[in-house]
Amino acid sequence: MTAIKMKCALVIPAWVPEDIFSSKTASSQINYWQPLGTLYVAAVLQQAGHEVIFLNGAFMTHEKILGELNKFGPAFVGLYSTTFGWNKAKQTAADIRAMFGSTVFICAGGPYPIAAGEHCLEDAGDCIDAVVTGEGEFTTREIVERLGRGSSLDGVQGVICREGGKVVINPPRPLITDLDTLPFPARELLGDANLYIPPPATYRRKPVAVLITSRGCNRQCIYCFQLDKTRKSGIRYRGVESVLQEISQCLKQGYREIKFIDDTFAADYDRAMSIAQEIRKRKLDFTWFASACVNQVDKPLLQAFKDAGCWAVLFGAESGVQKNLDAIRKGTTLQQIRAAVKAAKEVGLKVSTPFMFGIPGETFDEGLQTIDFAVDLDPDMANFHAITPFPGTHLYDNLEKYGAMSGELTDFTYQGAAFIPYSMTREEILKLRRIAFKRFYGRPSFIFRKFLELRTPHDFAVALKSIRSLFWLLRKHQP
Repeated sequence: MTAIKMKCALVIPAWVPEDIFSSKTASSQINYWQPLGTLYVAAVLQQAGHEVIFLNGAFMTHEKILGELNKFGPAFVGLYSTTFGWNKAKQTAADIRAMFGSTVFICAGGPYPIAAGEHCLEDAGDCIDAVVTGEGEFTTREIVERLGRGSSLDGVQGVICREGGKVVINPPRPLITDLDTLPFPARELLGDANLYIPPPATYRRKPVAVLITSRGCNRQCIYCFQLDKTRKSGIRYRGVESVLQEISQCLKQGYREIKFIDDTFAADYDRAMSIAQEIRKRKLDFTWFASACVNQVDKPLLQAFKDAGCWAVLFGAESGVQKNLDAIRKGTTLQQIRAAVKAAKEVGLKVSTPFMFGIPGETFDEGLQTIDFAVDLDPDMANFHAITPFPGTHLYDNLEKYGAMSGELTDFTYQGAAFIPYSMTREEILKLRRIAFKRFYGRPSFIFRKFLELRTPHDFAVALKSIRSLFWLLRKHQP
């Protein structure tokens, strides 16, 4: 039987910044990343000949999403869900089911469905027909092809589904080894590209595209979610030419800045150097930002980044206490953090360093030491998170060993202190975050330096938002 082409809607349920950040600081923290995972799925479905729309609840109300779905009349709806967004995903699924009944197949994917698996079907009742348990591109394509033929989903790798009133757990789908076989993300479905901007002060030009040049990680951080928990598959790299072709496509689409969102852009030193050198050789005009591990960079590589248009780099510092870096299995040292930040500054890159509180075994005094370290390190940007045991991480899977966890899924943001180690209280974690933001951003020397850097109306607008947020934090409210 020949498969028919189907109408497919990919949906991120409606949400607002206040779901993650305080209403007082959301304007200076919120980011609207392009949802690459969903756009990859869309591209694969389009390549197979299906009609695809994308509805992003970051910019649409719940009612607007339902209205667009009603006009489109999809046969397949793919819902994306994070942990904190699961309740909204369930509600969206329930309302779609009420609207279309059994004429639509509703499938959930994303970090939470991947980690929770069959629990999602149990929790959502008959509102959700299946969940995707790994990389979604080829799994979703096969689901839609089976539905188009009127076939069962039994045996479709990477799917947990309902069949005959029972929950069927199919084998996992192997990870995609040749990433160059994937089409580029379907960014044309985004609509107004200028809506997708990172937080203020973290980009130079817009519109901003996000791009990933590899998948996976070979490191063992206890708070990081990876599809391959054993890390046996390591890092899967795209070819340099494929990366350069996608960059060129983004520039043709009008993007002026790119954020590379690999877990670590420099895991393969020679490949990272080649990408930077090719960008410069081909005279590709865009600014860019990347993340890297501090033990995988040196001054020559960072200089190559700078020469190729990179303006900032993020180093996951995480803690200013070696014991706590070891506890999270970071695999780095304080000396390496200092050396990487110093080298990046010397070549003229802006440096961003996130830190976290609530690490298993961390004490309040050690949290204060981390703040001292951040101030002494003096990066251009710093953030101070609460370590979060997202489902699917080592921390979540071994919770009883490390501490206690909130029962509220809405706490599962980096702001919510969803995890409490045995060595600290929730109140102490939140207090450390308040102190950290106040001490780091409230320094007269830091404020004066930033004032001297103001050049454009955009710079002044960013500074105003930051000042408002800092003023609120200094008034002893929870960040």
